[in-house]
Amino acid sequence: MAPIGVQLLVQDDHVMMDNGIVQVTLSKPDGIVTGIRYNGIDNLLEIRNEESNRGYWDLVWSSATTGTTGTFDVIKGTSFTVIMQNDEQVELSFTRTWDPSQEGQLVPLNIDKRFIMLRGCSGFYSYAIYEHLKDWPAFQLAETRIAFKLRKDNFHYMAMADNRQRYMPLPDDRLPPRGQALAYPEAVLLVNPVEPEFKGEVDDKYQYSCDNKDSKVHGWICTEPPVGFWLITPSQEFRSGGPFKQNLTSHVGPTTLAVFLSAHYSGEDLVPKFAVGEEWKKVFGPVFMYVNSAYEGNDPLSLWEDAKLQMVKEVQSWPYSFPASEDFPKSRQRGNVRGRLLIQDRYVSNDYVSITGAYVGLAPPGDVGSWQRECKDYQFWTTTDEDGYFCINGVRTGDYNLNASVPGFIGDYHYDVVMTITSGNAGCDIDMGDLVYKPPRDGPTLWEIGIPDRSAPEFYVPDPNPKYINKLFVNHPDRFA
Repeated sequence: MAPIGVQLLVQDDHVMMDNGIVQVTLSKPDGIVTGIRYNGIDNLLEIRNEESNRGYWDLVWSSATTGTTGTFDVIKGTSFTVIMQNDEQVELSFTRTWDPSQEGQLVPLNIDKRFIMLRGCSGFYSYAIYEHLKDWPAFQLAETRIAFKLRKDNFHYMAMADNRQRYMPLPDDRLPPRGQALAYPEAVLLVNPVEPEFKGEVDDKYQYSCDNKDSKVHGWICTEPPVGFWLITPSQEFRSGGPFKQNLTSHVGPTTLAVFLSAHYSGEDLVPKFAVGEEWKKVFGPVFMYVNSAYEGNDPLSLWEDAKLQMVKEVQSWPYSFPASEDFPKSRQRGNVRGRLLIQDRYVSNDYVSITGAYVGLAPPGDVGSWQRECKDYQFWTTTDEDGYFCINGVRTGDYNLNASVPGFIGDYHYDVVMTITSGNAGCDIDMGDLVYKPPRDGPTLWEIGIPDRSAPEFYVPDPNPKYINKLFVNHPDRFA
């Protein structure tokens, strides 16, 4: 039987999308996700929390004169609009418009939060459009993300990678007297947790951070009934700092995040600073909130395997064809860049060398390595095959430099000629041909410690004090290098 069409129910203070698989309720006009009904569970979100603290977009901002510490702001819309409503799709808009009377009180941005539900789809999508108009005040944007707070009585198992998943403590375990804060507030020693198995462990959300390139799906599993809630990020184009930038994922709460912009592990360099008169617009997302279930008696951990398969489908569907905003260009409005990256190093080989898995990307024009600090616009990355060939698809219109990071060779490749991606019905396809990277060196290698590949798995990580461990990382394959 074909899946039923998407239904929309608009009430005074709430709006509900329902496709017969999942029901999603949002506050109106705030645009806060207050309820997710699925598989017999009336609400996957924490009902003990206030409605404004369940599923929301937030940001941290500051004026240009107050530093980067910033003000935390849960983004609440002031206007609600139905953008699209038919059997195949519902798209909702919750907007907040800035005006000069709010200077110093709200971030000087127009923000349009969108939520989408499709027919037959086990979940929902969200994206947002941020815009800073000319002559608006200067400001800094330290962080923006989506956060979901799930029910602590239901969701106890967290997964973010095949070798980084476990049953998690409760949020109560982090509070005195059950928990003892350590050197910084995020790290807590569990001295008297509700479940004795966690006693003596340290809980710290930063232990579950992940490189952008690897952070595609993570979330939580409820075992009774077997239900999963997953945050799927199908593209890295809207994230800042490039593929090796680390961000938070999921952590005790149970909390699941989609982090688009943050200064974690980087500091002020990754805080975008906007001047008076600087026009800026960016689309963050869409990301997909996926829910799945298993039959009673089946292994609940199979939900993680299913979530990974769904992630692959979402990645293959990028760029999505269904977002209604003209600010999100469809595939035919984007361009492609292809070529071949070769290495010339006479101390390694007299011939050109091709490297599998080199990261090749397009980022806004800048100097060598500037993509690591770029945090205002879009980046597009891929990896080379065994012969050094690469293809970067779905590139937004604009000006870019091509950059590369090659495992086993120091430095960064930078093609300093600016290339322009244009839009058109036939798209824009650029063939770069053969590109040759000559790694910097003054002579033959005398000795070498480690492998220059922006990771450190070959280095020994000492065991922590046994009083301060996370059992997940005891004898872990990569020792959290």
